[in-house]
Amino acid sequence: MKQRFNMKLRLAEASLLAVLTASGTASAAALPKQGNYAFEACFSGVGNLVAFSRDDRGVSFEMLGENRSDAPGGMLDHSAFRCVGAHMWLGGEETLNVLCEVVDRDGDKQLAKVVMASNGGVTRNVVAGTGKYQGMQMSGTIVASGKFPSVKPGTFQGCNHQTGTYVLKK
Repeated sequence: MKQRFNMKLRLAEASLLAVLTASGTASAAALPKQGNYAFEACFSGVGNLVAFSRDDRGVSFEMLGENRSDAPGGMLDHSAFRCVGAHMWLGGEETLNVLCEVVDRDGDKQLAKVVMASNGGVTRNVVAGTGKYQGMQMSGTIVASGKFPSVKPGTFQGCNHQTGTYVLKK
């Protein structure tokens, strides 16, 4: 009986491995040369706060996350990212500067700069890329999906919705 259970367990493990491998290596469908994009980015990270005063403070941070395109197979669907940045409030002025590396299921990468404008709007612009993203022009806006509680002091979680346009070089 123990041998039967072990055999069933091995078959289940092999089936699960086959499914995971197939889904992980599947190539994303070819994207149109230009178009619109819309995706949800969810992340978690660790911050390092300087709390000088109520009006003068800042935080440097690193975060990791994943993207899910609104349309299955769309721009950056099932991609992962890592960002580093600084968010500051100095004398009533707020600034945000973030640099993000994104990798898709094909292994192609983007380097994107995220900045907060003086009007409070947050924009995303691709500054470099590899593979299909080499020479790409991509820009858009980011809107936070709401506040999330912190599960541990010094950490944060969240999601945002990103929309915009892109043009592929190739």
